[in-house]
Amino acid sequence: MNQASLSKALFLDRDGIINIDHGYVSKIEDFEFTEGIFELLKLFIKEGYTLFIVTNQSGIGRGYYSQEDFNRLTDWMLDAFKKENITIESVEHCPHAPEENCSCRKPNTGMIEAIMSEQTLDLKNSWMIGDKQSDIDLAHNATINHTISIGNKKIDTSELSFPSILECYHYLEENQAKIK
Repeated sequence: MNQASLSKALFLDRDGIINIDHGYVSKIEDFEFTEGIFELLKLFIKEGYTLFIVTNQSGIGRGYYSQEDFNRLTDWMLDAFKKENITIESVEHCPHAPEENCSCRKPNTGMIEAIMSEQTLDLKNSWMIGDKQSDIDLAHNATINHTISIGNKKIDTSELSFPSILECYHYLEENQAKIK
């Protein structure tokens, strides 16, 4: 298959990117979308990107909440996106605690490999947006060429960096050629 026929993807971390990270968010009432996330995702959709969420959820492995809690919140979140005409192709998550040394916990590439087993994507022209070094390292480990870090923490090797999702959206709205 030639490069031109492959889909570009946007990979998103969840906590800290899609929602404000209040720590181990597992209930609908604690889930608060970040300002500008709907507009940012619509910008990527307009440019032909397929959207995926890749999220470490060690709260499951640590027993803070259940897989069912995660599934319920995920279904609610996906429904909220649908109401905004935003389709998330899939949500991959790692339910393991860090000490389990699994292959899916970021920065390991297991979640991207799971997506790639179902999809044909152009990782070279895809983006990863995250708020931790492990998100950006995942992108590099999986050969996702473009990265955006969000927040005030210093994250090495991120192509673009913004204090907030809203500022990222404003920049890319003005500079859409970056994501064409």
